Amino acid sequence: MSRPTRAGARYHGDQAAGPGMLDFAVNVRPGGPPPWLTERLAARLPDLGSYPSRSDHDRAVAAVAARHGRRADEVALLAGGAEGFALLAGLRPVHARPASAAAGWHLAALIAPSFTEPEAVLTAAGVPIQHVVLPAPFTLAAAQVPDEADLVVIGNPTNPTGVLHRREELLALRRPGRLLVVDEAFADAIPGEAETLAGESLPDVLVLRSLTKTWALAGLRVGYALGAPEVLARLTAPRPHWPLGTLQLEAIAAANAPEAVAEAEAGARRLAELRDAMTAGLNALGLSVVAGAAPFVLFTVPDAELMRKHLESKGIAVRRCDTFVGLPENYLRAAVRPEWPALIDAMTEVLP
Repeated sequence: MSRPTRAGARYHGDQAAGPGMLDFAVNVRPGGPPPWLTERLAARLPDLGSYPSRSDHDRAVAAVAARHGRRADEVALLAGGAEGFALLAGLRPVHARPASAAAGWHLAALIAPSFTEPEAVLTAAGVPIQHVVLPAPFTLAAAQVPDEADLVVIGNPTNPTGVLHRREELLALRRPGRLLVVDEAFADAIPGEAETLAGESLPDVLVLRSLTKTWALAGLRVGYALGAPEVLARLTAPRPHWPLGTLQLEAIAAANAPEAVAEAEAGARRLAELRDAMTAGLNALGLSVVAGAAPFVLFTVPDAELMRKHLESKGIAVRRCDTFVGLPENYLRAAVRPEWPALIDAMTEVLP
């Protein structure tokens, strides 16, 4: 039985910026996809009169599998990482308890603060959820996950905190009868993809990946899941035929080719340097910045609503954070952008 979704759970950064604004609210590569990717997708436009082919699907799966050292049956292609969360609600536990075998998940533990889409889709599907709120500095050292939770969802790096959890800490969340879901939507923005579990063939760990941020493909919806074949089979069972279109399959194959992975790695290193400079600028304002590694920064201001409205009047959008469970109202999140000095200059006008 479905339940009402918490107000704010379906609020995302794309709702913050209006036309022509300098957008720090959305964590998507600015400027659109690289020309080589746009050209590759454009070359497939004449094929849109035909149904997506099996060969296109298999080629995309093979590219993902080769990238992460996985077998083809450990890969499921998705219409964006968010589709993986939507499919979770219908997935039955790996080792269902007798009392929950018919009803589905006994309890989903959502490590918070975190991306709100899992909360929205699981709540709507009637899955019992419990937020495991991590206090600042938002590390797993303070996590107290209920033993009865048979589904645990965590981001790495976590949105909106940017905290990168160590793989040993993530694996310590495993329990018999539990599925651990790790949202790695921003993992390819971390140099060396540090702490990723994407290459781990574990029966009780499901990794969700998105390609929309690094490659500016948010409007195309592309991603994939990595996990045990039987888990992926149950996860994708309710989907219709042709769940992804030809351009989506082409984009997945392209973005996982060795040369694209190398380009993403170079971009991740540039982002890390840019993040360091942006963090130093925010610290120089006397603000508290959460130590993280993602292509966005979480920081506190004396009055977040006042700051957001001021920045909006200057044509600058940042992400409000009062919609995230576990964050006080004085937090804001800003994407790492080369234009960060403009954000700093605007903020100084209202800071004491």
